[in-house]
Amino acid sequence: MSRLRGLLLVAPALLCLGTARGDEPHRFPTGVSADGRHLTADDGEPFFYLGDTAWELFHRCDREEAERYLADRAGKGFTVIQAVALAEVDGHSVPNAQGHLPLVDLDPARPAVADGPGNDYWDHVDFIVDRANALGLTIGLLPTWGRYWHDPVKDGKPLFDAANAEKYGEWIGARYGAKGVIWILGGDRNVEDDGQKAIIDAMARGIKKGDGGKRLMTFHPRGGQGSSKWFHGADWLSFNMRQNGHNADYTGAYENTRPDFDLSPPKPVIDGEPLYEAHPIAFHAERNGHSVAADVRRPFYWDVFSGACGHTYGHHSVWQMWKPGRDPINNPLLPWTDALDDPGAGQMRHGRRLIESRPMATRVPDDSIIVVDRVKTAVPGAGRYRFVATRDRDGSYAMVYAPIGRAFSVRVQDAVKAKKVRAWWFDPRNGHAEAIGEFANERERRFVPPAPGEALDWVLVLDDASKDYPPPGRVPPAR
Repeated sequence: MSRLRGLLLVAPALLCLGTARGDEPHRFPTGVSADGRHLTADDGEPFFYLGDTAWELFHRCDREEAERYLADRAGKGFTVIQAVALAEVDGHSVPNAQGHLPLVDLDPARPAVADGPGNDYWDHVDFIVDRANALGLTIGLLPTWGRYWHDPVKDGKPLFDAANAEKYGEWIGARYGAKGVIWILGGDRNVEDDGQKAIIDAMARGIKKGDGGKRLMTFHPRGGQGSSKWFHGADWLSFNMRQNGHNADYTGAYENTRPDFDLSPPKPVIDGEPLYEAHPIAFHAERNGHSVAADVRRPFYWDVFSGACGHTYGHHSVWQMWKPGRDPINNPLLPWTDALDDPGAGQMRHGRRLIESRPMATRVPDDSIIVVDRVKTAVPGAGRYRFVATRDRDGSYAMVYAPIGRAFSVRVQDAVKAKKVRAWWFDPRNGHAEAIGEFANERERRFVPPAPGEALDWVLVLDDASKDYPPPGRVPPAR
């Protein structure tokens, strides 16, 4: 077996490929591929879901703040912004930044609307959704946070029952169904009985009446769960959403994405809430500290290479739009306006560009191309250092995510169906691609990342040389 190390074969070809493209057309997800594996946009082409959690966007941000946030996320290559209409942090009873409440007498069947523009809570939501769409961003719109259908809120009961959930769903579906939105039901709660399930089904039914069934719909559960547990067979569920949660380990958390990919009938899957940047890891800061960019990069590749149709990023300060003078939740480290520039957010686009630089429609997960080491916990590994792989179903390329600079071997002939293979190292930290070289295909080949022994992650990209694909991360010009 050959021992291949990029810096020793050829002069490195370093290419900075992670910058956002200003010529991107505005594309909104409206469908699911025929094989049930990925989302498609209104142009019929695959859509990569790169989300950010801005749960309190409608509630806590004024218009200037909302514009600042949306412009930043559009510039960093995000495609979906997840925000909540009836927000978690007392959005039912504390007015928004414009001084308005969303409901009359806490009744979901009576949204508080007033004549004229800019006069009510929903006018503010309109402004933010429209501004996001103008920037090419889809709003992952949660009609409500889960507490309002799950927990006692008013007179010892939730705000929602099946009847008002359907009415509210029809109203909000009609108001926003013609815009660039995805519906996300649930809101960090699990279904625990038939009554709660009836509320969710009723809200979905109402939304479909309101928007004519035009928009995609999913369900956001609590940590460690996925929508498939309750709704995989529901006709309204377009794709599954997981919350793999605020953990830093593949084992016991992100390994759960692949089983959802393997379900029948197939539906796309997305991790709608992984570990946030600067979040107490596993909610135990005193033991684990707070996450850093490396901790949020790994879940991107674990999820996407395990079959997810994209990924969601989050920052612990940004989701709650925390700033001094506002009660902090779980100790955010810095104001949200400063947190926008924490490195993990900018690094998400490198992963998106990597996936988009190769055919997306035929990509499947396949860890079997990684040769298991004598010590299995080293390769493919476990915990924070689990290797994962994805490949083209037609055999034109494969990718292996190495979360650490540890040598590993690949079954190249199983990964790429070509006589000659072109190899690259891709740096998830900066989007650089480094050419390794070309070689005749063979059964197995060993690779050593450019920084061996270090806690630095890399992606090995193997291409059918005859395809002449661009360097990894360099996306072909927009159609």
